[in-house]
Amino acid sequence: MRSGYWRAVYLAWLAALTSAYYAWPDQRVLLWTLIGLSGAAAILAGVRVHRPAQPLPWLLITAALVVFIAGDMINNIYLTVEVQPPYPGVADVLYLLVYLLLGGGLLLFVRARAGDHNRAALLDALVPTVSFGLLTWVYLIAPYARATDLTPVEKAFSVAYPLCDVLALGLLLRLLTVPGRKPSPVKLLTVAVLGLLSSDVAFSLARLDASWSIGGPIDLGWVLMYGCAGLAALQPTMPVMTDVSAAPPGSGTRAVFRRLALLTAASLIAPAVLLVEYAQGAVIDAPVIAAAAGLMFVLAMARVHGLLTAQRRAEDRERTLRRTAETLAAATTHDEMGAAVAAAVESILPAGAEYRISHEPIRYGPFQPGVRLDDDLLEAVTILPGAPLRSAALRLSATPAALREVHPTLAALHAQIGTVLQRIALASEVSRRDGEAYFRTLIQSASDVILIVGDDGRIRYASPSATTLLGYPDLHGMPLLRIIADTHHEVLRGRTAAEGLDLTAVRADRRLLQVECTVRDLHDDPTVRGLVLTIRDVTERRRLENDLTHQAFHDSLTGLANRVLFRDRLEQSYVRAALAGATIGVLFVDLDDFKEVNDTLGHAVGDQLLVTVAGRIAGAAGKYNTAARMGGDEFAILVEHAAEEGGAEQIAAAVVAALSVPAQVSDGIGGRHVVSGAASVGVATSADAANPTELLRHADLALYLAKGAGKGDWKRYRQDLHTAMVERLAMRQALQEAVEQEQFVLQYQPIVEVDSGAVVGLEALVRWQHPERGLLGPYHFIELAEESGAIVGIGEWVLRAALRQFTAWGPETPLRYVSVNVSARQFRQPGFVDTVRAALAGTGAAPASLLLEITESLVLRDTDQVLADLDELRGIGVRIAIDDFGTGYSSLSYLRQIPVDVLKIDKSFIDDIIGSRQQHALVGAIVTLAHNLDLTVVAEGIEHAEQRETLHRMGCPYGQGYLFSKPVWPDEIPALAAASPRF
Repeated sequence: MRSGYWRAVYLAWLAALTSAYYAWPDQRVLLWTLIGLSGAAAILAGVRVHRPAQPLPWLLITAALVVFIAGDMINNIYLTVEVQPPYPGVADVLYLLVYLLLGGGLLLFVRARAGDHNRAALLDALVPTVSFGLLTWVYLIAPYARATDLTPVEKAFSVAYPLCDVLALGLLLRLLTVPGRKPSPVKLLTVAVLGLLSSDVAFSLARLDASWSIGGPIDLGWVLMYGCAGLAALQPTMPVMTDVSAAPPGSGTRAVFRRLALLTAASLIAPAVLLVEYAQGAVIDAPVIAAAAGLMFVLAMARVHGLLTAQRRAEDRERTLRRTAETLAAATTHDEMGAAVAAAVESILPAGAEYRISHEPIRYGPFQPGVRLDDDLLEAVTILPGAPLRSAALRLSATPAALREVHPTLAALHAQIGTVLQRIALASEVSRRDGEAYFRTLIQSASDVILIVGDDGRIRYASPSATTLLGYPDLHGMPLLRIIADTHHEVLRGRTAAEGLDLTAVRADRRLLQVECTVRDLHDDPTVRGLVLTIRDVTERRRLENDLTHQAFHDSLTGLANRVLFRDRLEQSYVRAALAGATIGVLFVDLDDFKEVNDTLGHAVGDQLLVTVAGRIAGAAGKYNTAARMGGDEFAILVEHAAEEGGAEQIAAAVVAALSVPAQVSDGIGGRHVVSGAASVGVATSADAANPTELLRHADLALYLAKGAGKGDWKRYRQDLHTAMVERLAMRQALQEAVEQEQFVLQYQPIVEVDSGAVVGLEALVRWQHPERGLLGPYHFIELAEESGAIVGIGEWVLRAALRQFTAWGPETPLRYVSVNVSARQFRQPGFVDTVRAALAGTGAAPASLLLEITESLVLRDTDQVLADLDELRGIGVRIAIDDFGTGYSSLSYLRQIPVDVLKIDKSFIDDIIGSRQQHALVGAIVTLAHNLDLTVVAEGIEHAEQRETLHRMGCPYGQGYLFSKPVWPDEIPALAAASPRF
């Protein structure tokens, strides 16, 4: 309803503009422009609203309308000022461009609508096109070609117009000859193109007579073009025009007769033109007429050849159906039927067509019987007799054109297939019933024991398998309860019907078996007259079920209880403690820096460490408490009597002490490693918790408190710390969301030459744009990010953003590089070097423009891997800096081994460089050492001119600090770099 409303508004608007155009001649230039632009705007609106799969043809038609109105504007402006437009001029070039754009759009519609090559449709379009081309030559092109008052250029443009009309008509006819129903956009585009052609022809004839003027009835054809083109795009069915999957099926008989009638009429145009010229006294265009007639004759013969070929194929398919019917009549199995169907399909498909056939003898519902064609899949479904309801499905995959061609033939074949399937199904049913007597004899070899017990409780019949299972040579006359364990006598006594009873059977050798028993009361059956027991040995199954149950509630690596069992025992213990007025405790244990063990020594060592830690935790917990592995490197202990001596706090201290001793573990390939299993422990008791869930949450909060207090210790939950810990957890969660939503921004602090103050580089400093708390510095979130692992995502974002911004500043600034801090956790991530490569490639930044700042602690651990990564980074041109040099281990020997380029002296050394002789000497030694090792030195935290002077005298080349500039936003950098202070 809404779509129809806007189409009505569009038509009313166009009608109003057209009426005004003829009513007010002095406003025709403006109104004509509005008419054309309204059509273009309507097409763009239709594309935006209906979103066709291929918008390009609609956009080409829009461009054609805009170019057409541009040409009209140029000519109308000339005519408005009463100046004859030049011919040919710019407007004529634009008019010819209109045909190219319009033809491109129509061609794309043809390719999308046809879906594949259709030779018959192409021939049907060529015959009328040739006929119209003949008329165009005789009445439009020839007069211009023979004119003596036109220059060669004028003749060329005059001939080009009708030729373009012929091209447009040919493409339109090709679109109309696509088989199937014509959606409304096709009809409207047809009217639009015909309006263009009619006005063009009338305009050309009027120019020959010099009778054309602006504002005449000829303009209505162009108005029709603008209006119908826009209206076509506003139709709800406009996406069908470019939807390849919606290619229409073949034409019906009536459509074929109409098309042949059109072709016949078009073929008669050539002799009609010849007669007209003969009647006028001179046949001027005899060669052209003869050529056109000959060409149309050839096209007609090609069309007839196509019809004969189609007829021959139909006869071949009919013969194939007859042969297939004979083969199917003799088929007795699904395989024979499938072979016959495959041979028939291969015969009826066009030669060289690629196809794939699949046959499913039985398929259960839901299904819909019949033959269904869906793009490149043809499916035939047949209902099979019997219950439950079943079907057989035949699927044929090929090109859409091949499937449409064989669709009728396969539908006829489908009826034959259905008959054969039903016959095979009925034969199978009869065979099944005939074989029931045979299957009754199979009971003699069944593995299950079948017993018939009389009213006296004695066995009257035992199947042969009873001897194998129970070990008795003959059970006839034996009391049933003798082979059942005493503990299950009451379970079985008095039973007349039961399903899946679990019993314990006693073998002749006194071994016990777990059996499953089914009891049926067949006293009323004259052939039985007793209870029928079916006994199955399930000893191995029960053992497997017990093993699976244990695995379901225990950790497969450590053997401790898992999260499910721990939670179940906690809830039961909490209820018992509440009823008895007792107190229980929960300990959460989390290994410190366990991820580094996995990353550096491998998961095999990590697993061995977890096994060792689990044994120590279980030993510290004691046999009356429950130790569990909650997942990863997290463990928990349920303390049943937390208020008594040896309660939760003592166990927590014992766990910390036990795990503080390094463990020697194997890597599985002969190596031994001494690793730390130190852990942090959080303690909580039920005295402060209202339910088990709250008790777990309190223990988790206490664990975070222990982690934040320096790790390797235990902390007990306290009520006064609840709010702070909740805020910390909320901040941690918000930090994860911030990484996903990229809520971070960068500021940059210049790095300058100490002697001149010229800016040579920048250090990227991350800030968190918190949605509630505003802009937060690193102090508020970096520690949390390191702890949670979010620092990896933050670091990758900072790297990409800094390089992208540096590239955006361009070569106009004097900046040489941007410095980016890399955390140890980020650097140790697998593929970090590849991440740097991808960031450089994605931003287009040169590797030399990037300086990565790492800490001393990183280069002093995992030396081999760190060396390899640093060498690879420097190999691609990236420079490396040691950040906060002097605050770590400061083992100067590593400077000879580690591939670094820059030392950044920590601010703590610079603060006392004036007042402390020791600090002055230490900084001077670092600068001298760096010079001797060919390393660049950058002093951090320079805030006073005296500090700069002292560093300058020492020979320190670069520095950064508030003396030069505080961290600033990116848009301030170009001006700051250009106006660097000079000392």
